[in-house]
Amino acid sequence: MDVRPRLLDALSALRDRVDAARFPLPLPGAARARRNRDELLAQLDDYLVPRLCAPEAPLLAVVGGSTGAGKSTLVNSLVGRRVTEAGVLRPTTRTPVLVCHPDDHHWFAGPRVLPKLQRVWVPAQESTAFDPEALDGSGGAEAHEESESEPLALRIETDRALPHGLALLDAPDIDSLVAHNRDLAASLICAADIWVLVTTATRYADAVPWHLLRTAKEYDVTLVTVLDRVPHQVAVEVSRQYDALLEHAGLGDVPRFTIPELPESADGNGLLPATAVAGLRDWLAQRAEDPAARTVATARTARGVLSSLGSRLPGLAGASAVQHAAAVRLLARVEDAYGRAARRVRREVEAGEALAGDALTHWRGYPHDSNPDELLTSLTASLIALLSCAADAADEEIAAGCAGDPAAEVALAPRDPDGASARIGVAVRRWRRCLEEIAQEEVRAAERDRGTEAERTAALLGAALLGGRRAAAAGETLAETFGAGIALRLRDRGGELLTDCLERVLDSERDRRAAPLEALEMTPDHQVELIAALSLLQKER
Repeated sequence: MDVRPRLLDALSALRDRVDAARFPLPLPGAARARRNRDELLAQLDDYLVPRLCAPEAPLLAVVGGSTGAGKSTLVNSLVGRRVTEAGVLRPTTRTPVLVCHPDDHHWFAGPRVLPKLQRVWVPAQESTAFDPEALDGSGGAEAHEESESEPLALRIETDRALPHGLALLDAPDIDSLVAHNRDLAASLICAADIWVLVTTATRYADAVPWHLLRTAKEYDVTLVTVLDRVPHQVAVEVSRQYDALLEHAGLGDVPRFTIPELPESADGNGLLPATAVAGLRDWLAQRAEDPAARTVATARTARGVLSSLGSRLPGLAGASAVQHAAAVRLLARVEDAYGRAARRVRREVEAGEALAGDALTHWRGYPHDSNPDELLTSLTASLIALLSCAADAADEEIAAGCAGDPAAEVALAPRDPDGASARIGVAVRRWRRCLEEIAQEEVRAAERDRGTEAERTAALLGAALLGGRRAAAAGETLAETFGAGIALRLRDRGGELLTDCLERVLDSERDRRAAPLEALEMTPDHQVELIAALSLLQKER
């Protein structure tokens, strides 16, 4: 526990890298990575960093387990008075209770451990009578909804019955029906120096307690188990079977205590006889009062969590790499689809395919049966249709390539054909206005501003740019009117405007589809920084 400042610095840097890791795409393993990240943060913030910074702080023993295991009754009995509520309805489910010696109060009054939990100083209500109406549909639902809206809190109790240097924390049920309570229970257990896992004679083989036991073994934490509410008639057999399960799981050296099935004390205070919990109380007291035992308990848990980082961080880094790879794959599909759409549009424009339908009709009738405005309007509409078809084809390609990919639904904006047509229309009409402006400039510079000369020039220039060989006469007419030099300059300026319009339209649609993905900022940096921070920590260790 003699920690060098550089090790704490490396641990803090690693903590920041874990906090920065994100797994937003719904990929296989992403939910597990998010849980592991949250668990790592809880252990780093609530236990490891505080413990290494203050090795002299009191031991925190968190009492956890499944529903109905008797955790609250056990805590009350260890303290010798009722400090936390027991029973089916637990007012303290969202407000866990921490009990410590009065001299140790300052260690837990601030955010040294469990910094996300607001401290509550008002004692809980003494009444614990069971109210059947609380289970009634309306009343129960309202009470539950009110509880869910309350801020996360931790109630601090002090009692001189506890030895100096030891604190007990009654955690919510690890298998609570309320997901938030399960998460809270997990984070509280992660803050423990000592895990006190409670199960019962009827549930000791359930998956929930064994998940906790396997996790404790994986992290090599200081662990003690309590087999609670064991009937006298089967006490020997149940204890034997439970011991065999522990041995088989490699937990044969874990201290374990058995509490027989006993009625609570006759005075109604909800406590078990002192003799029933004497063994566990003595074991905990020794860990708090014996310097050697205390050092073993804290150092083992701290080393276990530190060592577990070597196997847990690569998993997070791998999940981050999978997220980044999926993001790169999705972005490549979008860029490839719109890249092909852009090349298709350029080919079609060069081939004069925009001069079709109404545009072709107006061109053939120009200037006798169609005026410049009608020709330019029809060319504009034809270009809008051509770009809309290209964008729609790109979206179809993306949809086909992303079929069955759950990440696409989160990372890509939905298709919006109506909106795309409207946006493309705005961009193409802006191109038309710019085309008319350069026509006016050239006509004015050539001193040929006679009546509608600028309108005719803009219409001919639009036909020359979009009509291909079928509109070759438009370029010839411009050359005859202004001379070859001015006509070439008009074509160049108009061509630049057209190229810019085509690129801007399709780039804008591509960026819109990829905007949610870009906002996620899925870079390889998260993976690299996690591994680098872990390497630095291992070097300092």
